[in-house]
Amino acid sequence: MEARTLHAHELDPHRPNPARMYDYYLGGFHNFEADREAAEAAESAFPGVRAAARANRDFVRRAVRYLVGEGIDQFLDLGSGVPTAGNVHEVAQALNPDARVVYVDAEPVVVHAGEALLANNDRARILHADIRHAEAVLGASEVEQLLRLDRPLGLIMASVLPHIPDCDDPDTLVARYVAALAPGSYLVLSHGSIDDYNAAETGEVYDVYRAATSPITSRPAARLTAWFDGLDLVEPGVVVVTHWHPERGDVPAKLRIAHHGGVARVPWRPAAR
Repeated sequence: MEARTLHAHELDPHRPNPARMYDYYLGGFHNFEADREAAEAAESAFPGVRAAARANRDFVRRAVRYLVGEGIDQFLDLGSGVPTAGNVHEVAQALNPDARVVYVDAEPVVVHAGEALLANNDRARILHADIRHAEAVLGASEVEQLLRLDRPLGLIMASVLPHIPDCDDPDTLVARYVAALAPGSYLVLSHGSIDDYNAAETGEVYDVYRAATSPITSRPAARLTAWFDGLDLVEPGVVVVTHWHPERGDVPAKLRIAHHGGVARVPWRPAAR
């Protein structure tokens, strides 16, 4: 896969970007000073932000391992961020070398870094696209060449929907992607949650992201649960991400984490008569 040239007009290094801030929370290097300053401001206002990012990444790793164990060998990761060490393709391909992964992100720095990281991996690609346009994503050449939508796959929407405001109808967006999945597929979804937090605790964090290229929206866990309607939730259901199949070495479950997540299977539909 040939990496494309990143043009200066495609990014603004002086304005913080949530994807690059997230990369900084995880200890990555694909970020600028503005991103680091904004991330530090968010962490100062709400000390759980960095731990939540790491807990969310741990959750995705565990979910991918679970899906591979269930026979899933292809993944579509929406709003993926930089596919750095321990991301979906590495976790899946460590268990099944034939596993295929397509990452999707709208942030140019993320895509450029991803193309470089995946240059020698013919079973993983990154697509530069806005996930709000589901049909365009699902019909993209990167998806059509590497994945088969008529077979079960793992659809990952990890901490991406906070960047989809209600005016862009995240409910319909999730439904469009799920409707395209073959029976036996899985949805892995996580989201920042406002449960057990008050406006005074979270307000300054929202202010930081309002100044970034993409504000965030937190929602109650019940909203996440509704996105799994019609699917078979894997136990323990929608929970704080540190409580979903925890493993030794992950972010401790005792920490106060403002993220909920779940995994669900697309049921087999009765044949049309």
